[in-house]
Amino acid sequence: MPIAENFSSVYSHEWDINFTMCAPNGYLNYVNLCNLLQLTAAEHSITGGLSFNDMQTFDQAWVLSRIRVEIDRLPKWQDKVTIKTWIENLHGANSVRNMEMYCNGEKMVGATTYWAVLNTKLRKAEPLALDHGHFEKFPEWHATEKPSARINFLRDTQIAAERKVALSDLDIVNHANNVKYLEWCLDTMDLKPIMNKELKSLDMNFMRELNWGDDVSVNVVPADRPEFFSIAKEGKVCFALEMSWR
Repeated sequence: MPIAENFSSVYSHEWDINFTMCAPNGYLNYVNLCNLLQLTAAEHSITGGLSFNDMQTFDQAWVLSRIRVEIDRLPKWQDKVTIKTWIENLHGANSVRNMEMYCNGEKMVGATTYWAVLNTKLRKAEPLALDHGHFEKFPEWHATEKPSARINFLRDTQIAAERKVALSDLDIVNHANNVKYLEWCLDTMDLKPIMNKELKSLDMNFMRELNWGDDVSVNVVPADRPEFFSIAKEGKVCFALEMSWR
């Protein structure tokens, strides 16, 4: 698609929080929070000519490699929120994109994301084939207090659940969507800390793709409020999650 007439290097999108996005406490659940962040990034890429369809001309797609989300508070049902996003840097096959969520002018959430360009036929990373010079980069403008980082996943864990990747887990890139990993982990937890909105930050690393029919284990360092999860296939860690609590 051509670059939109209203394209801007800093993009904002307004979202209505509907009841399907909320936990039983009436507040936006953490999975849909992360989903809105990635949807906003996708909307910005569409206006800037770097959408999935644009990139498929070269058999390429953006895939999420790391994300850090810092949560001050959560919006609730019927709130209108605005998510602002911009590119911090983009070099070769990798890009750092930042996002902030606002409600009534107050910042509620900050996130920083690290993306890779995947060749969807070869299933490996490669430099972006499309021009991105029209996107201004903002290397000094950060949305979080801490950057996203590699997680040490070599820890003693216990299996919390086992599952098979289903059709409903897959996205347009034909692999398990990134929010599904978080959903699988949170589904093993006690309700109380989630309902009390005690989660302060999330760090997620995506190391390997998961595909339809894959058998995986959800692993945890046991605690009342777990701080570490991993997801493994055939003994190899594909995903790691660190959480901090209030």
